[in-house]
Amino acid sequence: MARLLIHVEGETEETFVKEALSDYLLTKGFTHVSARIVGNARLRSRRGGIRGWNSVKGDIVRHLREDRNVFSTTMVDYYALPQTGGGAWPGRATAATQPTHLKATTVENALEADIQTEMGPAFFPTRFVPFVMIHEFEGLLFSDCAAFSRALGKPELEPAFQQVRDAFGTPEQINDSPITAPSIRVKGLVPNYEKPLFGTLAVLEIGLERIRLECPHFNDWLVRLENVVP
Repeated sequence: MARLLIHVEGETEETFVKEALSDYLLTKGFTHVSARIVGNARLRSRRGGIRGWNSVKGDIVRHLREDRNVFSTTMVDYYALPQTGGGAWPGRATAATQPTHLKATTVENALEADIQTEMGPAFFPTRFVPFVMIHEFEGLLFSDCAAFSRALGKPELEPAFQQVRDAFGTPEQINDSPITAPSIRVKGLVPNYEKPLFGTLAVLEIGLERIRLECPHFNDWLVRLENVVP
């Protein structure tokens, strides 16, 4: 009875898990896959409203201790993670000074180490597999610009999406800035873009396999999850 609990940032990621990811992971040995939001939509003093790490860690540790059949992971935007103050996420401040290809793994390694310390030496480390998106969910949608534009009902936007995609080595590298983050680029072309609805429609149109092919860090996460159930 291996259950997977995915701690997600918001409604977009929650819907993604329910509509596009859970059925696939059920074929990999998990008996139940669910999502739990760690962001708080009512707290918008900073982008995303995501809670501080100590609070999120408390949730993760509680679930891991209450049920030894539970596996845990995260699906949060690198861009949104607090890096200073009492709510700082481990590794986030260090990652800010590093090249793009090291940012997410730096945070993930720090999260793993912190959970391992909290759980103690008897903890089986593969029960916690953190995933930090580079830089946010919308980056994944540039994996197939034709499918993305079709999902939005705006096929004429394919060239504009493709121009953004072609400027980066992978969709995950589309940069984290208040004016150039993936979601900002999308909203600049589609002002009525609604993340939970259109984001999930786009993923379903694109397909997990295409996203895995274009986004190596996302693919690495799924490979790890595919192999954690004995």
